[in-house]
Amino acid sequence: MKKIVFSKYERFVIALIVLVQFTVIADFMVLAPLGMKLMPELNITTAQFGIVVAGYAVSAAISGLLAAGFADRFDRKKILLFFYSGFLIGTLLCGLANSFYFLLSARVVTGIFGGVVGSVVFAIVTDLFAPQVRGRVMGFAQMALGASQILAVPVGLMFGTHEDWKVAGYAMDWHMIFLILVVLGLFVLFMIVKMEPVNAHLSIKTDRKPFDHLLKTLSNKQYVKAFAATTLLATGGFMLMPFGSLFTTINLGIAEELLPWLYLITGVFTMISGPFIGKLADTVGKYPVFCIGSLISATVVVIYANLGPTQLWVLIIINAIMFAGITSRMIASQALMSIIPNPADRGAFMAINSSMQYFAGGIAVSIAGLIVFQKTKTSPVENFDTLSYVVVVTMAITVVMMYFISKQVNQKLGAQGSQPSKTSGEKVVEVAAR
Repeated sequence: MKKIVFSKYERFVIALIVLVQFTVIADFMVLAPLGMKLMPELNITTAQFGIVVAGYAVSAAISGLLAAGFADRFDRKKILLFFYSGFLIGTLLCGLANSFYFLLSARVVTGIFGGVVGSVVFAIVTDLFAPQVRGRVMGFAQMALGASQILAVPVGLMFGTHEDWKVAGYAMDWHMIFLILVVLGLFVLFMIVKMEPVNAHLSIKTDRKPFDHLLKTLSNKQYVKAFAATTLLATGGFMLMPFGSLFTTINLGIAEELLPWLYLITGVFTMISGPFIGKLADTVGKYPVFCIGSLISATVVVIYANLGPTQLWVLIIINAIMFAGITSRMIASQALMSIIPNPADRGAFMAINSSMQYFAGGIAVSIAGLIVFQKTKTSPVENFDTLSYVVVVTMAITVVMMYFISKQVNQKLGAQGSQPSKTSGEKVVEVAAR
């Protein structure tokens, strides 16, 4: 295989993708650690806080479906500009919120726009990069997850566990995190403006109306398999994530003030491993990397869920290995999924796929809430081990599902030949056939 060298513009696009993903993921993830701070300040209950968190996921899922019919009818750059601008407005509203209903409305607005941004980004990746290098690109995109763990989550935890800080007389409370994201987002918005149009798909003539396009994409047998796999893939992560901090502090005995270090070090490892795993997926194969990641994840999840009081350094090692497995699954599966849709359906496919993830997340959290429980607010989390076994079962099922998707992808690539065909405006990186 020839050495892959990305052009200057391709490196710019990859950097833009990382920054877009970072701001969207950080906005989504940062709310959980802020709960202990904003609940008493806004005088809201845990149930109301749960509604605030769910408001983003539900609105994102619905907007993803509604946007799917229109996703392939416009320049993807313009769509990204529109939805990312709306996302920044929603984030700004979060930074100004001073009541439960204000914050809930702000999260709904953020979800409506932010939920579509990710699908547009992956559609752009699919348009501009050949299948043989998408593992690398997805690996860089996953750096955003690590960066959010390094920056957003630890900072959120610090604001959530410390008294209000003041800088030059201004209170640095939980609102400030959202305002900082808005400032960063304005820089990202400027970068999006500098992008070249992504409109090669518009040369493919279609007379389908938006609603018909949505229904055709949803009912396509080749796509349904991918949507089903995505739904199950998202389930496992959403089941464990909401209860992870609670289990770590109460069951494992890690002090709250040490949680930022846990997330920070794990995030650094995720950032470093992402590009390496992406390159491995392109060279060894995407499905083998997915299987290896699933095996690692399943093993470590069970070990983690059955731990008792644990030292921080041991937990850091376990978390790093677990996230390496999870990252391998995400990169490999996204790279495979990106090959499935036809050029005329890429935007709709990615929008529906993203919507399925959010729907699955809401269902997963609800199921997990029925499995785990606490007898009192200070008692250990019960049945977390049972929850881990459920997650392992979903992982095993996805390994089987991804086998058939990988087979479908190989057949499609085989039919196209060793090199993907170029369409006007697409950036295709020259690689040797494996």
